[in-house]
Amino acid sequence: MLALAVNVLTINPCRTALSREEDGSTRIRADQWHLNFLRVTEAQRVSQGEGIVVAVPDTGVDPHPDLQKNLLSGIDVVAGETGDGHRDQNSHGTSMAGLIAAHGQNANGGALGIAPRAKIIPITSSSSYNLGEADDLAAGIEYATSRGAKVISISSGGGSNTRLIQAVRGALAADIVVVAAAGNAPEDSGIQYPATEEGVISVGGIDQQGNHASVSVTGTGLDVVAPAVDIYSTSYGGKYSKGTGTSSATAIVAGAAALIRSKYPGLPAAEVAHRLTATAVDKGPPGRDDEYGYGVIDLVAALTADVPPLGFESATAHAPAGSGSVTTAVAEPAGNDGGDGGATARGLATLGVIMAAGGAWALVARRRRRGDDPPPRISR
Repeated sequence: MLALAVNVLTINPCRTALSREEDGSTRIRADQWHLNFLRVTEAQRVSQGEGIVVAVPDTGVDPHPDLQKNLLSGIDVVAGETGDGHRDQNSHGTSMAGLIAAHGQNANGGALGIAPRAKIIPITSSSSYNLGEADDLAAGIEYATSRGAKVISISSGGGSNTRLIQAVRGALAADIVVVAAAGNAPEDSGIQYPATEEGVISVGGIDQQGNHASVSVTGTGLDVVAPAVDIYSTSYGGKYSKGTGTSSATAIVAGAAALIRSKYPGLPAAEVAHRLTATAVDKGPPGRDDEYGYGVIDLVAALTADVPPLGFESATAHAPAGSGSVTTAVAEPAGNDGGDGGATARGLATLGVIMAAGGAWALVARRRRRGDDPPPRISR
């Protein structure tokens, strides 16, 4: 057995659960500042995550009134548990699920998720103390893969073993978008596994001003950032929660991935990740950097911008039917992939998917973007 436990990235060392009386359903929506920051209302006019299943391996998901319509039957993989994932004694898993797919109670009441018509598979892979074993997380990912999840949101990180690595890579090979939290400072000194795995979207955090959140770790593997400070969501027992950490940012990005997969159902997982990074709002030094990755996610741009497929630059290229890719050439995402020359590993993986699907794009040379290249979008 692996001795090193996988530490769930807690939203706060002391998580705050708010009662409906203290912070009622009519007020919670206004407290969700990230909705306005990310222009969620505008994005949801384009997509609300219909037809997409998101798996949440975490502390379980309580059937909160703002979320229960989107809650599927899941599983408890922690030793000694035999439930369906519908119990959460910690609040963490319920909060993450709510950020992804809470439907609220009416037009303006209750908590609202990024993709309120997506479905959630609740998976209890961590204890009520926010600690779990690598094997349990691996079992949760394996279950999500077998159930046909389109997105897996992993708001945890830490040690790994062979089974966990194989489970993550198996999910990626199954064309699942895997999103994982980078880690929380000062407990974590750098980006944690599985966010370090090639192909996984590694998520950091920003504050209400759009600046790097001090709680968010930094590193060369960071892909994108999202709101991570004072984030309100659902909690157990019909309550609400507020917290800070890259866990919340990860769930928000998973919701964004659900919107994209719903809008472009034929788009491969690697292209979903590319659409998120290519349309991100550049922050910090021009190009990719260790605090912001490729930038702050932009939901509206990710759903509507003309983004040519990763690894291909041809104004005459045509995407397979239903992929949602377009032919208009635009700037590549800012940042680098570790140096100049050659296609990226992610681009090569995408090529394999496209060729396997019988795609007819012409392969063209693509250099890796240098850190001093101009950013594709304007900072905010």
